[in-house]
Amino acid sequence: MRLFFLIVIVFLFAGAAKCQTLDSAFNLNSVDKYQPITGKASFYSKNLNGTKTATGERYLNNKLTAASNQFKLNTWVRVTNISNGESVTVRINDRMHPKMAKRGRVIDLSRLAARKLDFIEKGITQVQVVQVDVIEDSITFLTKKYQNL
Repeated sequence: MRLFFLIVIVFLFAGAAKCQTLDSAFNLNSVDKYQPITGKASFYSKNLNGTKTATGERYLNNKLTAASNQFKLNTWVRVTNISNGESVTVRINDRMHPKMAKRGRVIDLSRLAARKLDFIEKGITQVQVVQVDVIEDSITFLTKKYQNL
């Protein structure tokens, strides 16, 4: 039993080390933690469903996740479509190809997130991205949802 717990702890630390290595491999901007970033957003191709992400989990079209080189892995961000004001909160679980950043892209969203932001037909849209605390964002969501009761 002790051996089992020791193995689990080793794998947990190995996973955390892997995420740190991936974060340091990309040039993460030294942006203020909650400073909004503005740029272009795109979304994953349908055929990437099921492929591994930088965190080791599988990308799924129907989850609220994203790839970005601007934020650390497992960071929660709120993405707002500048053209229509729609917003969605996603977790960063992958990295974009460096060429994407050269094209002005700041985030690559899951198809579900792109659908919620209403730019599937357009393909690319201007967005504002800001890091959020999950608890703070949940309270804001629940307040908006139940304010008319």
